[in-house]
Amino acid sequence: MKVARSIEILAWTVGVSLLVTYAAGRSWFAYGREQGIESFDALRADLQQQQAMPAEAAPQSDPIAEIAATEHVDMSTWSRERIAHYRATLHADGIPEAVLRIPSLNLAVPVFEGTSEENLNRGAGRIEGTAHIGEPGNVGIAAHRDGFFRVLKDVRVGNVLLLERLDGTETYRIVATTIVDPTDVSVLAATSKHAITLVTCYPFYFVGSAPQRFIVRAEKTPAGAKPAGDGSRVASGEALTSDDGDTGSTDPQDPN
Repeated sequence: MKVARSIEILAWTVGVSLLVTYAAGRSWFAYGREQGIESFDALRADLQQQQAMPAEAAPQSDPIAEIAATEHVDMSTWSRERIAHYRATLHADGIPEAVLRIPSLNLAVPVFEGTSEENLNRGAGRIEGTAHIGEPGNVGIAAHRDGFFRVLKDVRVGNVLLLERLDGTETYRIVATTIVDPTDVSVLAATSKHAITLVTCYPFYFVGSAPQRFIVRAEKTPAGAKPAGDGSRVASGEALTSDDGDTGSTDPQDPN
């Protein structure tokens, strides 16, 4: 009886410790995310002030590099391996081209040039061969499903997507999602309008190399227009359609 009682007490102790650790971790990540957003806003305001100053009077700083270093993220849904890779690249060279945000998902991720493993470990990457950030066309952006883009499992048609650059912010509306094979690259085809295509591996919690790709398509909202949408869930296991009934496809890159 004494042995059984000791085992029961030990089990309760371990259980309570795990719950306390989990709660503390969630609180720390939430605090870090909010602090990171505040830091980004402050840095951008500083940059705008510097641009209004004479060139010789402006301090020499690299605000986007500072954003990459100070933008804390919520890693509570990430895999342990992805957290380790992210932390290992925090001080890597290179600055992001932009910061991509989906406010409804609390997503804020730096977007780097190219989809090297280093870039995908510390943020998202522009897919080579697609439009460059800030230019007309279809910008492909990839990130890992067990890292920054895991929150895409909760994305909805109609969600607002913001692409923040040093010279301004572009507003997009998510219009469609789909699930495709890795060899289907039609969603990355060039477009005449401003569009963003997010690419990540699927299923989100698949063990091993995921067999499919989850695609999110967003289109630029005209200046002054209010984004609208039906708010329907889109991250199911079936190929999904846009408001017009169109489906998409994805990319040869492997952001597993």
